[in-house]
Amino acid sequence: MDEQPQAGGRRADAKRNLESLLQAAKAVFAETGVDAPVREIAERAGVGVGTFYRHFPQRSDLIEAVFRQEVDVCAAAASTIAADHEPEQALMLWMERYLDFIATKRGLAKSLHTGNPAFATLPAYFETRLKPACAALLQAAVAAGKVRDDVDAWDLLRAIALLSTPDHDGKPDHSNQMVSLLLDGLKRGATSPD
Repeated sequence: MDEQPQAGGRRADAKRNLESLLQAAKAVFAETGVDAPVREIAERAGVGVGTFYRHFPQRSDLIEAVFRQEVDVCAAAASTIAADHEPEQALMLWMERYLDFIATKRGLAKSLHTGNPAFATLPAYFETRLKPACAALLQAAVAAGKVRDDVDAWDLLRAIALLSTPDHDGKPDHSNQMVSLLLDGLKRGATSPD
């Protein structure tokens, strides 16, 4: 009987270590890129290098895990935000959350576009998780008469990504301003619900 709690304790520790590694990697990737030393990520996570390699034998394993986790968090945020806010505000708040995701993705972009087969499934994963999340928020805002009805969720995701390029003047809120302008454009031509 003593073995079960220890095994459960080890599983809990492993889960905590994994989460710590993912959070540390996300932060380090955003600061210095995906080529940061493994030791730096492990130290920030509070684990040893051996623990790092047990979870992520290849750097590509870590990059893929960080990307998937960020996609999942962003997708899950849509329903949480929608439950707590009116449709127009929910759409805007989620668009801001998506901007945060794009900032993380920018740190991963160099690796994601190397042609490494380890990353081949990530574009489809991105689309299948984030497109429905965006579409649900967009449809709710359309039904409420807050945005126009001729906008496709995939087009909206791509437009936000394109608008989120860093400002050459270094303004920290440039992307948010651009997305606000986009949302203002979405409102134009909205029709009130019957």
